Amino acid sequence: MSEKRSNKVIAELVIAPFGVGTSLSKYVRKSVAVIDRFPGIRVQHTPMSSIVEADSIDQILKVTKAAHEAMFEAGAERVSTLLRIDDRRDKPRRMEDKVRAIS
Repeated sequence: MSEKRSNKVIAELVIAPFGVGTSLSKYVRKSVAVIDRFPGIRVQHTPMSSIVEADSIDQILKVTKAAHEAMFEAGAERVSTLLRIDDRRDKPRRMEDKVRAIS
């Protein structure tokens, strides 16, 4: 069965706490768990960020907000979130297509 191809919004998401010391994994783990459980998206975690693929910008913004808030729930008092969105509508594509294009 072939995978249905559609236009996807791809985003890079970096969320980091401030003022919590040098070990951030306790906080990042909470945000990553929220991203992993978020419905309707695909995710690829890297050592420095998470790449998220969704059907709409609204989904990207919702998962970003949820992951941002999770860091506060983990005990951070200050959180920085960087979001870079790639919204291409002229042809169907996925995260993997961008990687294949440079291979």
